[in-house]
Parts: sequence; C-alpha cells; structure tokens
Amino acid sequence: MLNRTVAPKIIDPVQFDIKLPATKKYKLANGIEVFALDMGSEDTLMVNWVFSAGNWFENKKAVASATNYLLKNGTSKRNAFEINEHFEYYGSYLNRSCYNETAEITLHTLSKHINELLPVVAELVQDAVFPQEELDIYIQNSQQRLKVNLQKGEFVAGRLIDAYLFGEKHPYGTYNELGDYAAVQREDVVKFYNEYYKEGRCVIFVAGKLPIDIIDTLEKYFGQLPLKPRMGGAEVIQHPIQPADQKKYEVLNDPNGVQSAIRIARPFPNRHHPDFQKVMVLNNVFGGFFGSRLMGNIREEKGYTYGIYSYLLNFTSTSGWMVSTEAGRDVTAETIKEIYYEMEQLRDEPIDEEELSMSRNSMIGSILGDLDGPFQVIGRWKSMILNNVDEHYFDRSVQIIKTITAEELQELAKKYLVPEEFYELVVI
Repeated sequence: MLNRTVAPKIIDPVQFDIKLPATKKYKLANGIEVFALDMGSEDTLMVNWVFSAGNWFENKKAVASATNYLLKNGTSKRNAFEINEHFEYYGSYLNRSCYNETAEITLHTLSKHINELLPVVAELVQDAVFPQEELDIYIQNSQQRLKVNLQKGEFVAGRLIDAYLFGEKHPYGTYNELGDYAAVQREDVVKFYNEYYKEGRCVIFVAGKLPIDIIDTLEKYFGQLPLKPRMGGAEVIQHPIQPADQKKYEVLNDPNGVQSAIRIARPFPNRHHPDFQKVMVLNNVFGGFFGSRLMGNIREEKGYTYGIYSYLLNFTSTSGWMVSTEAGRDVTAETIKEIYYEMEQLRDEPIDEEELSMSRNSMIGSILGDLDGPFQVIGRWKSMILNNVDEHYFDRSVQIIKTITAEELQELAKKYLVPEEFYELVVI
C-alpha cells in the first residue's frame, strides 16, 4: 500500500529514457508517402497534407498565400458557404497554412466521420475554381490587415530583419506590400494551383485513433490523383542569399512610440550542420527559456522588458539565430548593450553545473511536453521528415542535451556569439 507520509523520490527529467513513438510509412499508388501514427484513446483524428507550394515556388509575390487561402472558397460543385457548412456539420475543422517552402491543408475530425470528409478535401485539391469575388474579398482583407500590422513595431521588425539576413528577393526575406496583393490576378492563382496542388508534390501525415482502413481510404481518394511524391521539393529551385551590407539599422515607425522592437540576428546553418543540435543547448542557456541569461538579466534584474528570447529560425534551406524583444524607448540602447554583454559572458566563462543542469532539465521537459499526444508526436516526425533528417536525429538531440559539456558550449559561444556577425535592428 502506498505510504503517503513519505514524499516520492524526485527525478530530474534528464534521467528519463525518452523515445519518440514510431510511425508507419505507406505509399499510395501514385507514390505519395503517408506517415501514420496510431496513438491515443480518444476517437479523434488529424490528417495533414503538406504540399511543396510555399512562397519559395512563386514567381509573383502573394500568389502562394492567396492560392492556399482560397482553396476552401469554392469548387465547381460547392460555394464557400457550402464547403464550410459541410465541415462544420460533422464537427470538424479544416485549416490552411502557407509557409516558405510548404503549404498545408489540415483536417481535425472525429475518426468516424473521415469517409464523409476526405472526398471533399480531394475535391478542394483537384477542383477549386477560385471565384473572382472571393479573390477580391481576400485582397481587400489582406490589405486592411497589412495596414493595421504596419502600425506595429514588432511586425515591421520581423519583416525587415529577415530581409537583412537573406535579402529582399529571397523567399525567407521577402515581404508583401499593399500593391503586391492588388497585383494578384485570378489567372496567377489558377496557374499556381494547377502546378503545385493539382499536380503538385505532396506528403500526408495522419495521427490519432486511426480507423483500420485509413490507408485504404486515403488510397481511394488520393492515391489515384495526379500528385507526385515530395522528393524534389525546395531544393529544385535555388534562391541566392543576398544579405544586407550594413549591419545596424534604426527605423522610425511611430514618432510618438514609447516602445522599440529590437531584433539582433545572424545567419546560421541548417539542421544538417554538426553544430546545430549543440547550439540548441547553448541557445537555451542564452535566451531559450524563462530561466535564461537574457531573461534573468534584462527582464528580472533590469526590468527593461516583459520578455526576451533567442531562438534558431525554423527554416529548411538555411537558418538564423535571432534575439527578439520589445523594450522601452528610453532603455533601448542599454537593452542592446546587455544582450552583447551576455554573449561576452558565455564566450569568456564556462557555464556552471547548476545552470547547465537547469537548462538541460528545461529542454527535456519541453520535449516531454511535445510528446504529449498523437498530434504533437506527428508534428515532431513532420519536422524531421520535411528537413530530411533520419529517424535517429531525435535520439541524437536528446543525447546531446544530456551530455554536452560546459567547455563545448563555451567553444560554440566563441565561434558563433560574435557581435560583428549579427545584424542589429531597432524599430521605434
């Protein structure tokens, strides 16, 4: 019998033996890969179609995002209202998202309704008609949303820092202006749809309590479509990186603003570089969680900001290392000074064991949270698959978190936390 007078033994997360639940891989008749994870006790299901259809592939600004958004706004059989009503009738949710390399359709539903919903998703992939009136509404709404966002310093900072790192013409650095939306024509959208959706490259992820015939059902509705496997994605089109020559910028966005948006960033290799996973640990110490050095110094001690974080950009082709915060206009210079001070400290002195242990436990705890449920687990798999890393990448990451030394982290800091390599942007 459990003795409740004795406290249970406390075990640090780093002592846990963490394993990523396995997925099963299938191929449909047309070569489309399906990664399936049968996990969970609730009768819920997520199906995620990932197309090589991000802005990496567009020849005209805003076309990729417009195409992705308007997929749900009409086919030859149903108008936008009827499509939305169909998914709502079954208590499901269909979302669209457009990123740099990829664009997605994601369905959340009860498992028992999948046969009523998959045919309609297939209809969107093969028979979207993009009514002119829906495109006009999209353009109007996008322009209005952009006008509002351009008044926000943090939004402007996010646009500009990526442009400085990668170049305004690179898919990672480009940003839309009001005129770019107005220039989108229906024929642009239809052409992009035909090439990158109807006959595009696709991979499917499915997770939850899977029906026993889920692969046969996907084969029925998607295996016979003129889709192609995901191989030959973003790497088939090359975009040269053209970073800005200048390293420091200050932009006045609101003359009466009392707060500035600060972005300090440098280019960084992608996940295939041997230092990437190790730098994730260094980043966590630097600014990756609430107990980080940046947070302790600039938020807790100085009170310059409500929050400050550093992170590696989630891009496939290449990456970047970013520090992001908003601070009072009167303490902007001091905030930047303290960011560089923390870089210097990491270069000059090894991290003590207590701080490193706290950072390790934070990272392992975060991973445990990411594995809490089938949708989170398949998200981990999707990230690895789309970044073309093998199934051992997860295990290596956990092992590095548990074993990397303070000396190794100091060497990485000397190599990468070099102020001269960072772009510095302040938007007031």
